[in-house]
Amino acid sequence: MHKKYNAALGFIFVTLLVDITGWGIIIPVTPKLITQLIHGSLSDAATYGGWLNALFAIMQFLFSPVLGGLSDRYGRRPVLLISLFGFGIDYLVLANAPTILWLFIVRIFSGIAGASFTTASAYIADISPPEKRAQNFGMIGVAFGLGFMIGPAIGGILGQYGVRVPFYFCAGLSLLNVLYGYFVVPESLSIEHRRNFDWKRANPIGTLMQLRKYPVVLGMAGSIVCIYLAAHATQSTWVYYTMFKFKWNEAMVGWSLAFVGLMIGIVQGGLIRVINPRLGNKNSVYVGFMLYVIGFTLFAFASSTWMMFVFIVPYCLGGITGPALQGIMTGQVPANAQGELQGGLTSLMSLTSIAGPVLMTSLFSYYTQPGHPYFPGAPFMMAAILVFIGTLLAFRSLSKPVPEKVS
Repeated sequence: MHKKYNAALGFIFVTLLVDITGWGIIIPVTPKLITQLIHGSLSDAATYGGWLNALFAIMQFLFSPVLGGLSDRYGRRPVLLISLFGFGIDYLVLANAPTILWLFIVRIFSGIAGASFTTASAYIADISPPEKRAQNFGMIGVAFGLGFMIGPAIGGILGQYGVRVPFYFCAGLSLLNVLYGYFVVPESLSIEHRRNFDWKRANPIGTLMQLRKYPVVLGMAGSIVCIYLAAHATQSTWVYYTMFKFKWNEAMVGWSLAFVGLMIGIVQGGLIRVINPRLGNKNSVYVGFMLYVIGFTLFAFASSTWMMFVFIVPYCLGGITGPALQGIMTGQVPANAQGELQGGLTSLMSLTSIAGPVLMTSLFSYYTQPGHPYFPGAPFMMAAILVFIGTLLAFRSLSKPVPEKVS
């Protein structure tokens, strides 16, 4: 049983690693692709990038509960494979997109299929004993960190041979990942733990309403919204911010994100297994939130390249928050509703991702346009404020006694 458990974790880790590496590869070159298609400036491209991310999020908000419900009914494996295949097609079309309209069309379909994190989270919850869940959810962070360490570095190098070359590479990587998942990744949800698919529960509103059954999860919703919104300061504006303020090229962006990935891997793969057992889930949440506040604030006022690299350290240390939150919330939900929970959390994340990219890229665009007050770090300052509010909300929710798991 122990060997089977470790093998299952290894399988899902490799699947996520390949998926995230592909995502990381295209990040350094996406701004240039957008500027070419719109024949505009970097500030203009940031606005388009924000709307593209928002469209992806709308589709995830609408369809993640459906895929979460389907994974509770038919298993995690088929849903995961559909998601990976969708990303492969996404990259192929992006590599050949003749106009900006094609990018928007692709984001619709990739958002519908993009449930790899939702399904992987449910997969890990399926195979993890309660006392190991926070540590095992850290594996997603490790895969994210390594993928971000490898991917952007590759993307920066490939981007020098053409802005579309990385997209072809990612398409091949994703489709190879489908084959790996088909032949290697086992199913994690046993037949007795499956439930019937219900359209009333398989929609974003219905899924979020189901969270009312779990007081701790519902109580953390406001805090989760704040941190998800704040995350888009880095996810949506990092490339534009560093290219604009520090004149970085694709290669430098790639190396910076590779360093982010390295730090995330260290935190999620090593430090969290030491910190979480000593601090406990609640204190890990508080400490992680405050480190995020410090990191975002430092990014906002950085004045040189070396500062950005140094300030990545406290920002990434804040990553102890995510697995601790997952450990708290999944501990309140029965086995046959873990997919529904992850679908609900993904819907919540997607809901904030509709507003987050538009908010952060609009702030960046406004404060970098001629004739406006100059403050390119405005998105990071907004993120620091949001995370501080999230800290207060988390304290209010977690200061109450945590009820026993719903059966």
